[in-house]
Amino acid sequence: MVDRLPQLLRADAADNRERVLDSARLLFAQRGLEVPMREIARKAEVGPATLYRRFPTKQALIDAAFADELLACQGIVREGYEDVDPWRGFCSVIMRIGELNARNHGFIDAFLSTFPDAIDIAAHREGMLRSLADLARRAKQVGALRGDFVLDDFVLILMAGRGLTASNPQARVDAARRFSALAIEAFRATGSPGELPPPARLTAARTP
Repeated sequence: MVDRLPQLLRADAADNRERVLDSARLLFAQRGLEVPMREIARKAEVGPATLYRRFPTKQALIDAAFADELLACQGIVREGYEDVDPWRGFCSVIMRIGELNARNHGFIDAFLSTFPDAIDIAAHREGMLRSLADLARRAKQVGALRGDFVLDDFVLILMAGRGLTASNPQARVDAARRFSALAIEAFRATGSPGELPPPARLTAARTP
């Protein structure tokens, strides 16, 4: 029994860590990053000391909780960027990240750096935005994307999509798909698109 005690303690610690991460993912997805750490601990049914022992800062918890979403987001941008048809790739990024936005509000908050300590995610974000900027440039070159599109318009779509708050998760996804499709039509360079107001400067990333 003495020999098994360290194994039982390690298993219990691993279980606590996963319960904290599961609770953080759920609460962040539902309510964004402002959920207090103590509320996450209560949801996970662990004490605050256990939570802070595993995740000393909220940034550490955010980075761990959104590791899978970050990889998914990077994959979405990479696949769109590598599409031989830049317009199709651009549309794919808009649609798929719109769905991700609807499914997980917390991740998009972190992606947009509305939580000031989400430094690791912000670093990855800049790389993804640069890829999207180049993809938009190529879509303009083939005459598919309107010439006055700027990268801040993509950020604006994310911010607007953040407002989709239907209680039913599937209803949020359906609304996000509709919203993204409408945005794509607005971005399409067909006919004579109407003139846009000056862009809102929402990101420091290079614009196409």
